Amino acid sequence: MRRTRNAKIVATLGPASSDPAVVRQLFMAGVDVFRLNFSHGSHADHSERFKTLRALEQETGRPIGILADLQGPKLRVGTFADGPAMLAQGQAFRLDLDKAPGTAERVCLPHPEIFAALVPGAELLLDDGKLRLVVERCSPDFAETRVVVGGKLSERKGVNVPGVVLPITALTDKDRRDLALALELGADWIALSFVQRPEDVTEARALIGDRAAIVVKLEKPAAVERLDEIVAVTDAVMVARGDLGVELPAERVPSIQKRIVRTCRALGKPVIVATQMLESMIDSPVPTRAEASDVATAIYEGADAVMLSAESASGKHPVLAVDMMNRIIEQVEADPAYRQLIDASHSVARPSGDVAEAVCCAMRRAVTLLHAAAIVCYTSSGHTSLRAARERPESPILSLTPRLATARRLALVWGVHSVHTADVDGVDQMTARASEVARRDRFAEAGQLIVVIAGMPFGTPGTTNLIRIATA
Repeated sequence: MRRTRNAKIVATLGPASSDPAVVRQLFMAGVDVFRLNFSHGSHADHSERFKTLRALEQETGRPIGILADLQGPKLRVGTFADGPAMLAQGQAFRLDLDKAPGTAERVCLPHPEIFAALVPGAELLLDDGKLRLVVERCSPDFAETRVVVGGKLSERKGVNVPGVVLPITALTDKDRRDLALALELGADWIALSFVQRPEDVTEARALIGDRAAIVVKLEKPAAVERLDEIVAVTDAVMVARGDLGVELPAERVPSIQKRIVRTCRALGKPVIVATQMLESMIDSPVPTRAEASDVATAIYEGADAVMLSAESASGKHPVLAVDMMNRIIEQVEADPAYRQLIDASHSVARPSGDVAEAVCCAMRRAVTLLHAAAIVCYTSSGHTSLRAARERPESPILSLTPRLATARRLALVWGVHSVHTADVDGVDQMTARASEVARRDRFAEAGQLIVVIAGMPFGTPGTTNLIRIATA
C-alpha cells in the first residue's frame, strides 16, 4: 500500500461516498485522510462512516487518518413574509432583532453579537458575498445600511462581517456535541471553523486535550492578521479558500494562500489547501485545465495535502476525482522543477536551535550526499517525523511508531508513510527493524543505504537525538 508521492489527499465522505465499497475504492485511488463534515449528516451517519473506515484500516493494514470538521457558528438572516426580497443598489435596508418576517425594507438578524461589534462604515456580506451592504447607523439592536451590491435575498441566507472580530466563540453548542461524538469515536484530527484569534484554539484544546490533533481552518481575515500566533498554537492548518474568498477580494486569496503555506512550513505544521480544487468534477468526469493547475500550484508550493469537498462527498464521480488528484500530484513531483522549487524554499524554516532540528538538518544533508533510499523515523508522539517532513528531504520518510493514534495522525503529513509497529529497546534492534520494514514495504532493496533517526531513551517523546546510516 505504498503511495508513490509525497503530498497527501484528503477527501470528504458524504451521500455519494458512504457505501463501504466506494470508500474502499477512494482509499485505493489515493485518499490518505477522510474528512467527515459535521455541517451535514446525523450522528448515526458519521458513526457508521467511522466503522467503515476502521474496518478498511484493519483490512489493508495501513493507518487511515480521520478528520472531523466542526461546523462553527452560522450567522443567518431570518425569514421573509412574501418570499425572497429584491434589494436594489443604493436603497436603504434595515437589519434588526425583531423576529417578525422580513420585507424589502428590513429583515431580522438574530445575532446581537453582530450588532455589538458593528460600527458605521462596516460592511455586511449576504448570501456568500453576492449582496453587499455598508452600515450607516447602528446600535446594539439594529443596523441601518445602504445596499452597495444588490440582488435577491432569500430567507436564512448567511451573513459575513469582514474586518470585524465578533465577540463569539468558535464552538457552538452543536459543535460541542459533535466534538464529544468525534472524540468518543476516535477522530484523529478535529477541524475548527470560524477561528478569529489564538484564544479560540486554546479553548478547543482545553476540551480536546491530547485525544486528537487540531486543524485550524483559516477562513477569516482576522485570523490571517494573527497568522503566526494561530499557527504556533495549532497542530495543522487548512487554507479554506472558499470562505476567505467571500470576506476578502478574490485577487488577494492566492497570495494569502502562499503566505499561509510558507508560514506553516517554517513552523513545521502540516498545511492543507482546500475548497473548489476540482469543482467541475462534481458533474464532469474531467476537471478544467485551470483546476488541474490550481492543484499543481499547491503541490509546487510544498503543501502537505490537498482536499476534495463536494467532489467526493456529493459529486457524480468521487473516485475519478481522487484518481485525477493523485495523478496531478504524481506528475508535479516527477517534474525536475518541483525539487528545485522545494530546495529553493527550504530557507523558510525558522531555526529553533534544538537538538531535534540539528539531527533532522543532518539527516537531510546525509540523504542528499548518499542518495539514501529512505529515511526511517522512530517516533512516539510524531514529533520526529514532523521535523523530518519539515526538511522536505529527497527520500521518502518511513515513520515507525508503537502508537496507532500517532500513525493515523501522521497520514496527513508530507512524505510520511506511517507504520504501526512494536517499540524497540536498543540501537541494534532499531537498525534491524528499520531495514526489515524498508525492504518489506518496498522503500529500499537489500544493500541500499537508509538513514535512521530516533530519540534515546526509546519511547520518550521529544527526544530526537540520534542519526544512523544503515544498510537495508
